[in-house]
Amino acid sequence: MNLMQFNSQINLELTQESGQTSQSPWQVMDNSYVDVVEIAKTPILLKVNQKDINSLNVEYELPIPNQDLVNQDIPNQDIAIDEVALDEIAIQNEITKILDLNFDLDKFYTFLSDDPKLEPAIDFCKGLRLFLAKDPFECMISSIASANNSIARWTKSIAKIKEKWGLVCEFPSGKFYSFPSPKILMNVYEDPFEEYEAINRIMELECCTKNLKSCGVGYRAPYIKKVSEVFTLEKDLSDIKKMGYDEAYEEVLKLAGVGPKVADCILLYGYGFREAFPSDVWIKRIVSHLYFNDKDISIDKVREFGMERFGNYAGYAQLYLFHYGRKSGLLEKIK
Repeated sequence: MNLMQFNSQINLELTQESGQTSQSPWQVMDNSYVDVVEIAKTPILLKVNQKDINSLNVEYELPIPNQDLVNQDIPNQDIAIDEVALDEIAIQNEITKILDLNFDLDKFYTFLSDDPKLEPAIDFCKGLRLFLAKDPFECMISSIASANNSIARWTKSIAKIKEKWGLVCEFPSGKFYSFPSPKILMNVYEDPFEEYEAINRIMELECCTKNLKSCGVGYRAPYIKKVSEVFTLEKDLSDIKKMGYDEAYEEVLKLAGVGPKVADCILLYGYGFREAFPSDVWIKRIVSHLYFNDKDISIDKVREFGMERFGNYAGYAQLYLFHYGRKSGLLEKIK
């Protein structure tokens, strides 16, 4: 077990549990948030906890050597450790990126304080940071799964996808799952009927559980398969981070199951476009109440307003507005 410490203001529980679509919340184990992160092509188990809002403790474990673990029908998942490329600096950098520890919260709070409508959000959201994606593909699938869905339901779906098709990694603390690759998800069964026919009906339909719909993603299953296929065969979507925001937005909108709100979630959490302002009916109600005297304005106008008013703070402003609306009782008041 290896230990690192960070002196940064962050409310770890709030950041993990705030429903950001970059990924599902990490597993809670022994008062730590725990998940597998790939660094230098090596799966690393991170265990993150804190005693106060101004510090963060991170323990990490390397995988047990010489593993040959197979997750159900996915063969040849040998784990190799690149000890040359892997060092503590790389691990620190990854943690800093995922939890956005270089973002200046105090400067942001000064910005919020200059807006009487936003200033109350500071007390409700103290220490809340963007929870950025470990991997853009996982963010895409999580964001698609979250569309018109509750936080509890989509996070449960993502956990099931990892358990069914993710790489199994064994560490001193136990076995954990990484998120499956697009190549693997591209080839899974979409629903029980497809699986039932593929196995020549040798078991009852209700026993067919190695398919996307069995994970609770519903109508989003074909979208997940199509995006996995695009990510595998058609485009190098890593080019998105090299684009300007407008071009990247139009590119992501071309993906199956991706509308304006999901596109902005993908750009914000998966690719670091901080000017993105993901807007849905909940953000519309909050913005309409605070800035437009409860006038019924369109979601497109809300998105445009957020980007223009908050600039490079738009992603953070949206996050704080949403959490403030939920926790202050504002959303209940304006339903």
